[in-house]
Amino acid sequence: MLGINNVFVKYGDRTVLNNITFSIFDGDRIGLVGRNGAGKSTMLKIISGAMSPHSGSVAFPKGATVGFLHQDMSLPKGKTVMEETLTALQDAQETQKEIDKLNDELMERTDYDSESYMDLLNQLDELNERLRVMGGATLEVDAQKILMGLGFTSKDFNRLTDEFSGGWQMRIELSKMLLQNPTYLLLDEPTNHLDIESIIWLEEFLQTYEGSVIVISHDKTFLDNVTKRTIEIELGNAYDYKANYSKYLALRAERQSKMKSAYENQQKEIAHKERLIEKFRAKANKAKMAQSLIKELARMDKIELEHTDSSKMKLKFPPAPRGGEVVASAKKVSKRYGDSLILDELDFEIIRGERVAFVGKNGEGKSTFSKILIEQLQHEGEAKLGYNVHLGYYAQNQAETLDQNLTVYETIEQVSPPEMRTKLRSILGSFLFSGEDIDKKVFVLSGGERARLALACLLLRPINFLVLDEPTNHLDMTSKNVLKQAILDYDGTLLVVSHDRDFLVGLTDKTIEFNNRKIKPYLGDIKYFLEKRSFDTFREVSLGKKEEKEATTSNKRPRDKAYNQELKKLKRAVQNAERRVGNLEESIEGYEKKMADTSIMGTPQYDDILKKYNQSQIDLEEAMTKWEEAEAVLTKFESE
Repeated sequence: MLGINNVFVKYGDRTVLNNITFSIFDGDRIGLVGRNGAGKSTMLKIISGAMSPHSGSVAFPKGATVGFLHQDMSLPKGKTVMEETLTALQDAQETQKEIDKLNDELMERTDYDSESYMDLLNQLDELNERLRVMGGATLEVDAQKILMGLGFTSKDFNRLTDEFSGGWQMRIELSKMLLQNPTYLLLDEPTNHLDIESIIWLEEFLQTYEGSVIVISHDKTFLDNVTKRTIEIELGNAYDYKANYSKYLALRAERQSKMKSAYENQQKEIAHKERLIEKFRAKANKAKMAQSLIKELARMDKIELEHTDSSKMKLKFPPAPRGGEVVASAKKVSKRYGDSLILDELDFEIIRGERVAFVGKNGEGKSTFSKILIEQLQHEGEAKLGYNVHLGYYAQNQAETLDQNLTVYETIEQVSPPEMRTKLRSILGSFLFSGEDIDKKVFVLSGGERARLALACLLLRPINFLVLDEPTNHLDMTSKNVLKQAILDYDGTLLVVSHDRDFLVGLTDKTIEFNNRKIKPYLGDIKYFLEKRSFDTFREVSLGKKEEKEATTSNKRPRDKAYNQELKKLKRAVQNAERRVGNLEESIEGYEKKMADTSIMGTPQYDDILKKYNQSQIDLEEAMTKWEEAEAVLTKFESE
């Protein structure tokens, strides 16, 4: 058991960790949650020994090891991917060298019956046993499995680490960490640079990991699938829940509600006693009773409501100007980087009002194609924006491209049209930059603060084509929910590249899969895409199961205005049918939870819920039929 004892950290006037105490047990799967800047990363650094608290301590069991994947890491240059990965088990490599040396010596010896020869055999047995315990016997094979699970190919093993981007270097560091198999594995935002397929692989790996795992992540689905315990850090305090993230939210709300009720009841009781004290204090025959009440109040354990940070950014996109029917289009678009072909003669168009998600493995060209569509990247073939397109673009590294030496206010002022200058302070306030915050230099901002600032810059002009490339990186759960709701309310055309499954659910009406230099459309959101492909996980997608190529015909109906209007109408019918199914499924789930409450069984309330539940089941069957019919009509229309 690892013990965190009265850990205290303070920066200036701000207490980050206020005498926090908790224990980490063998096999724990802990999600460390809280707002950006709450102190989560600080806590992991303290556990790992990378920094010391101002007071308090961390007690490790004897022989325990720690692996810490943090956000600020850099790999040494000059080594191949496999060489760098194998440095994780340097002791095992040294042991293997000793074994090889002894084997060479034994091959030359002929004094088989001598005492020194037997000593060599004993040394060899000891070294082989040590290597077995380290896992060194299968070291390279294990490294290959982990690297391929994280998205590398066998061709990548001999490439220098220098050739890879920061996101891929983070994967190499993660592979080293997993290969070491530490007693306590600390992961700070491990999914930020992973595609969905690699996230799924990592989930499966961590679910069967022998040691304890403590993870910081803003990926709700990842936390739900990996963790079984949640520790929330809020305004310097820690609250421990024996549940994954989704269950923690419900338990937290329930606890806060009960505490609020208890607090209000106690306040009423205190007020009542204080009135009696005032009433009896002046009367001689009641003075003793007043004193008793005063002592009773003094002995009372006062309930204090928890202080929580309820602030959240406010984001609402302005109404989208009307543009042309076709917002962006591509014909036979190809893209090469050197000798590597990334995109191969792609045809694509996005129609006004559509909401499209690009998904697939990293390196398949999602970000590249989105840049081509908005005319920001050279390519082969034809790609262009439509009539009267007002573009709003958030790049994958948008927050990192901000000028580090400008202040928050100077950053937004630099891109603001003159008519918006008087509203800049108000806009920044909506994104939680107030008071002296607006005078902070960009280089002192956290990743989440930079992301909020970059999003604020999108609100300065009306836009009708919103292109977002990994917009949720560095955003906390609250900010992600605000962004998602703002996008749902947005009335323009949307194109989003994201690996965040929870964020994508219900956000788009079309999903484009990128695989092997080609694209394939699916008429639904990310959840629909998975169901349609009949895959349980994205990992199966990454394994590249071959599918029959769609037949193409040269006599397709010309895409005139009437065609586009009818296509849009049929798509809406599919989306509405799907939404109806989703709403009914949520209702049924809600009824099932209510019926599980044994306290209402046999009551009229239970009978009413049961009646609604049965009717919803009937409605669901009808809705599923309509959904299938709508999709069949749409498929037939597109194939004509």
